[in-house]
This record gives sequence, structure tokens and C-alpha cells, in this order.
Amino acid sequence: MLISPAYAQTAGGSLGDLTQFLPLILIFAVFYFLLIRPQQQKQKEMKAALAALKRGDKVVTGGGVLGTVSRPPKSADEREIEVEIAPTVRITVLRETISAVITPKPANDPKPAAPAGETPSLGATFKGLFGKKDR
Repeated sequence: MLISPAYAQTAGGSLGDLTQFLPLILIFAVFYFLLIRPQQQKQKEMKAALAALKRGDKVVTGGGVLGTVSRPPKSADEREIEVEIAPTVRITVLRETISAVITPKPANDPKPAAPAGETPSLGATFKGLFGKKDR
């Protein structure tokens, strides 16, 4: 034999195994912080909002029907909620089908809206950005 057989050498032991799995670990960490964790927080907020439903709350069902809660659930175990969708029309929906609870904006808004067609001045924009208040 003129040519000796070449034998593959092993990589640096356990450090080589770690470097193989490091990209997978990083990808999982990114997915967790950007996708999984925010979704869990949103589900927790929605569960709390459904538990705190009361008469007069505006809700949106999974089918896109807007309505006002006319009879909230009496207990945490009750699944049916009566929703008024028109002045004399009431429907019964399951608690799980409510996709959003709409909270009205407060009536005493400290900043009045700009009139239609009028844009705020550049100075007002910079005052809003940098926290300077009119005196």
C-alpha cells in the first residue's frame, strides 16, 4: 500500500456537542420571547376580562357580532352570556366565543382632538416628543 488510510479525528469532546445544539437553543429562546410569552400574557388578560364581565360591557363575538352584555354569568362555571345586539334583540352566546371586550374611552380626555383638516404645528409635535409643556 502506497497510501495510508486516513482516520477522522473526533472534535473537542463535549464542547463540540454544545456548539451543535447552540443554534437550536438560541432559536427556541427567540421564539419564546417573541411569540410564546406574549401570547400567554394575552390569553391571561383575556381570561381575566371574561371573568370580570358585567352588565353593560361591550363585547365582540368570534363571528364578529358586536353587542352589549345584558345578563352576565352568575358564576364562574356558567358558560352562557346574554348579549343585546339591537334594542330588542338578545342572543345567548358561549363565554368562549367572546373574542374581545371593548372598553370605552374616558369622557374627560385631557387633550382635545385637532379639528378636521388641521395638522398640529411642528413646534407642538416637538413639545409632545420631548415632554415640554405649555406655560
